[in-house]
Amino acid sequence: MNDKELLKKRISELYSRAYERGYNTFSDFLNMEEQSIAQSLNLPCSSFGGYENAERVVFGFGDDIKSEDFPICCIKIQPLQQKFADKLSHRDFLGSIMNLGINRSTLGDIIIDDNSAFLFCLESIADYIADSLSRVKHTSVKCERTGALDEIKIKEPEKKEIIVSSLRADALISAVYKLSRNEVNSLFLQNLVFINSKSISKSSAFLKENDVVSVRHKGRFIFCGELRKTKKERLVVCVKIFE
Repeated sequence: MNDKELLKKRISELYSRAYERGYNTFSDFLNMEEQSIAQSLNLPCSSFGGYENAERVVFGFGDDIKSEDFPICCIKIQPLQQKFADKLSHRDFLGSIMNLGINRSTLGDIIIDDNSAFLFCLESIADYIADSLSRVKHTSVKCERTGALDEIKIKEPEKKEIIVSSLRADALISAVYKLSRNEVNSLFLQNLVFINSKSISKSSAFLKENDVVSVRHKGRFIFCGELRKTKKERLVVCVKIFE
């Protein structure tokens, strides 16, 4: 059984357990491709990654699941002495955490702010990370749980107006990331494009207002809708682009 079938089996088991036994069940963190596979089962579920618009999320099965029900913890990781710290990147933090022997599926997004990191992870692994992680690159760090999301400076996506020929996904992606038609087609052929966490293979798919488009290795944006037409009948649309 390959990884795709194993994931489908796992998700189906979580769903069955929740609705046959009457309690909530939760997956590990799923990346975009895994979310698409899970959604293909068309099972009723909720998803949350610790904050709104998280890229990696946990799927929850059960009745009336709220965001606080998800077994997700946030850990703040910061240098003991910022003055003497290395310049630390997302890759640096993730590499040091993975070196603890942790499975990637237990980790959600990592938000970098002022040379510190806010790590979203499963509750089951939070204490181990907090107790074990003491160094990132050559910098000594301290870890502490935080429940104050207002402490996390999550950057709002940048709102832009762009001109496109149509509301097709390939036209929007080309305009947002300044790619040629061949480059965009290649992204679809490689299954690197996701709309609302579902893998999309047809470049001719049309976008609807508030669709979230994720392009692996490029980024994410929200299609906010059509604003007006130019004199040449091209479309001016609004998008919000995540850095």
